[in-house]
Amino acid sequence: MSSLTPHLPSRPMDPVTALAAARAADAGEAPDSVEAALNYLVDTGEKPRVFVAPIGTGEHQRTGTYADFSAAIKNGRKLTPPPSLDREGFALTRHATAVRDFYDEDEVKSVYYPEMGRLVKAATGAEHVLVFDHNRRIDGGRAQAVEGVRPGVRRVHNDYTAKSGPQRVRDLLDPAEAEARLKGRVAVVNVWRPIRGPVETAPLALADARSVAPKDLVATDLVYSDRVGEIYEATYNRAQRWYYFPKMERTEALLIKGYDSETDGRARFTPHTAFDDPTTPKGAAPRESIEVRTLAFFPPESDG
Repeated sequence: MSSLTPHLPSRPMDPVTALAAARAADAGEAPDSVEAALNYLVDTGEKPRVFVAPIGTGEHQRTGTYADFSAAIKNGRKLTPPPSLDREGFALTRHATAVRDFYDEDEVKSVYYPEMGRLVKAATGAEHVLVFDHNRRIDGGRAQAVEGVRPGVRRVHNDYTAKSGPQRVRDLLDPAEAEARLKGRVAVVNVWRPIRGPVETAPLALADARSVAPKDLVATDLVYSDRVGEIYEATYNRAQRWYYFPKMERTEALLIKGYDSETDGRARFTPHTAFDDPTTPKGAAPRESIEVRTLAFFPPESDG
């Protein structure tokens, strides 16, 4: 089990101050944008399938056709106003954690899950937040040598679809509660954080949800040993606008909306991917990160 230098929690900032502080960190040191290749699905008219390999057993197998396209990826720290979950589909915030070792499964579930539930509730105004899953990732071959760790994903995707978002609610709750919750607004919000910072290899690129056309998203089967889920993979569209947050630290968290049941114009799906940053210094450490998935529930009468 690894030993990490602890980062103990400090007094929480109000949301506006937290977003402004996160946006300002390192903004002057990174370029306004970088040009990089992003890997997209090529839509052939057939539904792609991804066969998910158990952790530590190798790469996923895929049936789709994929190709790289060059994209300008802008520095999200310099966005004015700062991005938001309901507008762009993602938001950056400062958030200290009491977790000492992110590779300790018990500590992640007993300490980090409650922290993330409170964070998402505060960020969204949800009535209730259920933290239900997490992934740890190490970019590069070392991921295979660390128990419970996956490699980074270098393919433009969104974790849920219009079908699989509600299905996840039904998978996790008893039938009566699930149907009651689905009468109100439901959102899936992921929280992504570096385990070690600053992140200098394989940062995340995120598409502004407003720039992604419905036709850009292709439903793709995600085949596990015991069930079949569904994600969106994205096709290339030059109208898409991309952002990243250079040199993210352990004290920062990136909230990403993967699904929203509301269809009133707010962000519903946020394609994202790891990418090879051309400014990565030689000898930079592999990226280590953790992401948690949450369901945010709103009461039926809520407009929020």
